[in-house]
Parts: sequence; C-alpha cells; structure tokens
Amino acid sequence: MKVVAIIQARMGSTRLPGKVLKKVLGRPLLAYQLERVSRSNYIDGILVATTDQLQDDAIVSFCQMAKIPYYRGSESDVLKRYYKAASHVKADAVVRLTSDCPIIDPTQIDKVIQDYFLHKHPLQYSSNVLKRTLPRGMDTEVFSLQALKKAYDKATSKTDREHVTRYMINNPLDFNLTNVSNNEDYSHHRWTVDTIEDFILINKIFETLYPYNPEFTMEDTIELLDTFPEWQLINTNIQQKED
Repeated sequence: MKVVAIIQARMGSTRLPGKVLKKVLGRPLLAYQLERVSRSNYIDGILVATTDQLQDDAIVSFCQMAKIPYYRGSESDVLKRYYKAASHVKADAVVRLTSDCPIIDPTQIDKVIQDYFLHKHPLQYSSNVLKRTLPRGMDTEVFSLQALKKAYDKATSKTDREHVTRYMINNPLDFNLTNVSNNEDYSHHRWTVDTIEDFILINKIFETLYPYNPEFTMEDTIELLDTFPEWQLINTNIQQKED
C-alpha cells in the first residue's frame, strides 16, 4: 500500500498572505513542516498540492529547490485538486495535511495512519479532528483513494468542493469514519498559522526549541507553554476559520 501525504498550500491567504513561505530562523515555515512530516514511519511520499494561480509560482519554486514533488490544480475546487494529485502519484491512501501546521508532530500523524490501517475498510476515513482533543496544528486526516474518488464524484456544492473531506464527514453512512483521541484534552491550544498573532507564537516556539532539539514533540511544546503561559495569550482570541 502506497501512503502519500498531500499538503495543500497556497500564497493567497486572506488573513496572512504568503504565510506558508514566511521565514523563521531563516527558513520558510513549509520547510519545517516537510521536515517533520518526513519523519513519519508510514508515509511513502510527500506531495505539495498548490494552485495554478500566478502567485503560487513561489511555492513551485520552493518545491523545485527543495526537490519536493508538487501538483498544481484548481484554487477553488480543492477536492478536485486533491483527487487529481492523489491519482497522479498513484496513492492508495492519502494523508491530508494543510500548510498552516508547521509544528505538526509525526507521532500524532502516525497514530491516525495506524487507525486507518486497523480498520481496513475500502471507504475508510480516519482523523483526529472529528472530536478534537489535540492542539490546532496537529490536524491529520487519512482516507483511501476510493473514498476520495467517491467524494470527488458525488460532491456538488461549492462548499463541499472547497473543503476536501466535508462531504465524507457529512455522509457517515457512506464512509467508515473513525476518530483518534488523546487521553488528555489539549484542544484549547492553537498552533496553526492563519494570522500574524499565530505567526508570532509559532516563531517563539521555533526560536526556543528548534536550535536545541529540531525534533521537538507536541509534549515538548506543551511543556514550553506551561513554562511561559503568557505566550498562550498571544493568539487566544483568534477565531478559527472553517476547515
């Protein structure tokens, strides 16, 4: 079975344009995410799925320099972009990640992939987002190519086409939906990058942890924020946009 992580990325963020290539310690956020995802024990390949818009030439240039495979597709029909990208690389299972999660923990990714393997359902969807217990920024969804194709074929609404897995989640009788939960609830933490406040927090985390431990974990980050609880206030009031 070929397991491919597909990271959707674009420069045209409404709240923080160009966020995926914003630099921390001299490197783009996307570089850190790719580094972390590559440490998964189960992912066979990584693909960046960007758009065919001119502004996303910058992401393509980054991928070319980093020797990371990429796919360009529709900006608005993200479901189509994902299906075409997954088909292009002949993936059997897709790990869906978004490029605003630069400190995602490969251990948490692997827990969701393990859940996917466990169920062996042709229309399997496993994630840690159906019932959130992890920080925003650990979001991982894993589904079969067959499940993705069914969503691609059946979804008709603009919203379902914009959000890759919305059709799957809203049709639980047609897919086998399972959720991976953490014993302790950390869902109040926000480690995604969608605003300047988010970026300030992530920058602090990287500057503090990365130079001494490039493979820092979710638990390391929680320990850091327990040490500096005021940091959590930086982006507390940010409203999460719809996935």
